[in-house]
Amino acid sequence: MSFSKILIANRGEIACRVMRTARALGYRTVAVFSDADAAAPHVALADEAVRIGEAPASASYLDIAAVLDAARRTGADAVHPGYGFLSERADFAEACAAAGLVFIGPPPEAIRAMGSKADAKRRMAAAGVPCAPGYLGEEQDDHRLITEAHALGLPLLVKAVAGGGGRGMRLVRDHAELPSALAGARREAQSAFGDGTLMLERLIDGGRHIEVQVFADAHGNAVHLGERDCTAQRRRQKVIEEAPSPVVSPAMREAMGRDAVTAALAVGYRGAGTVEFIVDAELRHYFLEMNTRLQVEHPVTECITGFDLVEWQLRVAAGEPLPVQQADLRFTGHAIEVRLYAEDPYDGFKPQTGRILHWQPDAALHPGVRIDHGIAEGGEVTPFYDAMVAKLIAHGRDRGDALRRLCAALEDAPLLGLKNNGRFLRDLLRHDDFRQARMTTSRLDEWAAADGDTRPALMNRPLPPDEAWLVAAALLARADAPKGLRPQSVARFEMTLVCDGVKRTLPAPPPGVQIVSHEGSTARWLHDGVSRRAVALVQDGAVHLVMDAATFTFTEPSPFPARDSTLDARRARAPVAGVVAHVAVAVGDVVVAGQPLVCVEAMKMEMWLNAGAAGTVRAVNVQPKDSVASGAVLIELEISE
Repeated sequence: MSFSKILIANRGEIACRVMRTARALGYRTVAVFSDADAAAPHVALADEAVRIGEAPASASYLDIAAVLDAARRTGADAVHPGYGFLSERADFAEACAAAGLVFIGPPPEAIRAMGSKADAKRRMAAAGVPCAPGYLGEEQDDHRLITEAHALGLPLLVKAVAGGGGRGMRLVRDHAELPSALAGARREAQSAFGDGTLMLERLIDGGRHIEVQVFADAHGNAVHLGERDCTAQRRRQKVIEEAPSPVVSPAMREAMGRDAVTAALAVGYRGAGTVEFIVDAELRHYFLEMNTRLQVEHPVTECITGFDLVEWQLRVAAGEPLPVQQADLRFTGHAIEVRLYAEDPYDGFKPQTGRILHWQPDAALHPGVRIDHGIAEGGEVTPFYDAMVAKLIAHGRDRGDALRRLCAALEDAPLLGLKNNGRFLRDLLRHDDFRQARMTTSRLDEWAAADGDTRPALMNRPLPPDEAWLVAAALLARADAPKGLRPQSVARFEMTLVCDGVKRTLPAPPPGVQIVSHEGSTARWLHDGVSRRAVALVQDGAVHLVMDAATFTFTEPSPFPARDSTLDARRARAPVAGVVAHVAVAVGDVVVAGQPLVCVEAMKMEMWLNAGAAGTVRAVNVQPKDSVASGAVLIELEISE
């Protein structure tokens, strides 16, 4: 099973991460890329690269024939699938083997056994691994599923039996929600995995999501490498992961590890895998699923064990035994990872697309911090792939040490050009519920749905402090700054700035603030006798200023503002660039205010557009699977009197 050149059938940070270890071990690497990723960092990092199709994943990264052809053309003799895309497709593993390629992952039989969540739960129950109650039957009509849901009781989860990553999953707390939940989960699962089969699972309300890293070789050895706590989630998507879990005792770790290894051995596993459990308020654990691949959150396990899990994958794939036995494993310190998403956490976690204006992370500034990413300044975040653009990981002597280091790293590694969750992550790490290990898998969603006094402060968009307004005005008033519509014949004048919908008029240059220096994207100023430094980018007449981990964009409003088309009830516009997932109306249909019209999918998220007023559908400008730009008019209505 020897090999010398590895094709990485993936993109972004995981492709870069695999390439680094492969290169350290002396392997050559091949990247594949879509039209959207032609200039991506993972392409530049590889020894060779091959275009495999158009931007949509279905036309590129999910095209098995194109990936295998790229391997043939470059002489690659092994394939690493990364995570997502084809990583848990048994047919891809079989196709690699048929093409004479080493698949750096588990056997197809193990992928298939765990690929169906329903079949996996049946196997686990037979092996004695505790499972949450649910419906795993083959009858898939809505009547049968709704009947089983009533028998199970609420709350429950509707889940796709194929795939993972939160796709094809819906939380149901009211029986009236069941029909739409079934339809949405089935549609999303069919789109993402080509399989709309569903299962039902009783929700362990107020639970924690804890998973165990397992590894097995071809010589009968299998070990677990401890647990990871992934409880902080929004809409079933992980946000923060840590190892070890702050609630797991040594006895519980031993029991969960034993069950995880049992699960792996039950399907003849080989390579890296993760057994996921839901843990209830009494700290009883129940099997959820097994991810037959490397996980996004694997770095925290690497931090506390000192092992490179990708290196283990390559060695096991080459036929080598595991380097240690269970009794030899030791865990050191505490590690926490956050996922930097291109999304707006203050607007329903809506995904964002656009050009990256500033991204200069430097882990060397923070000992114990690691930053994994696959983006670069000038690059584009597109709607075709996952919203995660980077991961920041901190390893410390204890949990408090890791938290402190990670918060500092988030403040010093801002992403500019599009909204992201950097400030939100910093605030979440500081929140008492996280620090005291009181999070549940539904806590963030509960906070997002809260109103008024019950809504936690970290869910509200941060407002720029007075000093930020003054610094922005001072930067725009500098002689070398773009003048825009400001008068140029006077030394001092009034300047109007807008930031996040707030408008203020300030004297310019503003008194009390002195810009000491502004080179590149770093500014230093003097205010009230204190000298401060921050990332400050002046571009196209706008100031992008980072303060306290938040990015504020200040602009001078035009005296000729455009009409706000977002308030026009006659037109349903795409909220972001994406792909049309479903059209619910036709020309001539009569609709009422609030009625769903069309659904746009971007970055693993479905966004429904509803009628802003009662009326009649005058035009339907799109159909399912159409790509649309942000702001595109999808549905037009004739508003009723």
